[in-house]
Amino acid sequence: MKARTTALTLAAMCFLGAAVAFAQSPFMGTWKLNEAKSKLGPGAPKNTTVVYEAAGDNIKVTVEGTNSAGNPTHTEWTGKMDGREYAVTGSPTSDMRSYRMIGTHTLSFTETKGGKVVTSGRIAVSADGKTRTVTATETDSKGKKIHMTSFYDKG
Repeated sequence: MKARTTALTLAAMCFLGAAVAFAQSPFMGTWKLNEAKSKLGPGAPKNTTVVYEAAGDNIKVTVEGTNSAGNPTHTEWTGKMDGREYAVTGSPTSDMRSYRMIGTHTLSFTETKGGKVVTSGRIAVSADGKTRTVTATETDSKGKKIHMTSFYDKG
């Protein structure tokens, strides 16, 4: 009985520790695209608002924006920043996404469609936690590479 109580206590502490770590992450919160500073290639989508929030022991990322034709988009991803792929909903260009922590203020990410990489890049949050920079390369449906650098302000 004592071992079971100890195990349950340790599990609860680990869960609480993960929740506190997510809450203190510089990525958490709402980010608004600073279009004037961003460099989006021709045909690049615009992710105008990105929200990172805790979802139990996972992180949920919700993205609002427009596609290359200017139509509204809404995607959601829920998972861990462990480099594994988790499902994306709402995206016609990808079905899975992975994030991997590189440091306390930097992530790498990859999006795939049918097992093929369609987008990859890095996300960095400034030391003061007020700005976020995304550098990415996307392959469009015709196989053309689109390079993007997007700047976001915490909002």
